[in-house]
Amino acid sequence: MTTILSKPFASGTQKRVSDFKRVREITPVSDQQTPNLRIPEGKEIRGFALYVGLDEVKAASDGISLAALVEHLKTALAEAAPSAQTYASVALAPVASGGRDVDVVRLALGDPAAVAQQKAHEEAERKAANKGVVIDLSRKRLLLDDELIPLTFKEFELLQFFVLREGRTVERLELINGLWSDAPEEEVPNERTIDVHVRRLRIKLGQYQDIVRTVRGTGYRFDRHADVTILFTATPSPDVF
Repeated sequence: MTTILSKPFASGTQKRVSDFKRVREITPVSDQQTPNLRIPEGKEIRGFALYVGLDEVKAASDGISLAALVEHLKTALAEAAPSAQTYASVALAPVASGGRDVDVVRLALGDPAAVAQQKAHEEAERKAANKGVVIDLSRKRLLLDDELIPLTFKEFELLQFFVLREGRTVERLELINGLWSDAPEEEVPNERTIDVHVRRLRIKLGQYQDIVRTVRGTGYRFDRHADVTILFTATPSPDVF
């Protein structure tokens, strides 16, 4: 950042600056009020920042240069508050970057509110870009629209069983033999219970529940859509086809 040097007054500028200087005389000190700010405990006001959105072309059309305008404002401030210390910086942005000048300036100079707003906007864009289903087999997790969905161990096993047989109909008996082969006899579900497990999994899949389709009278099938991403493990799955 660099301090801007002054240039001669342009025509008509002197009157505008003079009007600005007379603000202190026009407004009695007793009538001036400090903005109603909520100041955190242990903090105090040490000054303020005035962000000015104005490029060189617009300044020229107003009959003044940016350098001259800065000097006029600094001079007026020195007369209104001789104890004030000033520092001028220039905000740079890519050519044709768009947006309101004052918003670009606030962001370029690190205004906390502008930075927070920009981060929120970028986060919204990131979520939009990550919209869809991510089934991460390596880390045993499911994400819907970039949100982690809590699945039980058995729910993820069920989903993984379907994923590894993508496009093929899986019968209920095959699910029982594949996922409960080592379970005690009293814990082995029947075919109706399998439907309950699948229904619970579908509820957690939300608007994407149709990736697990019912094949009437037979079982279920996993159909991958364009918005479904599968992250496979680095080593072959112990799940046997």
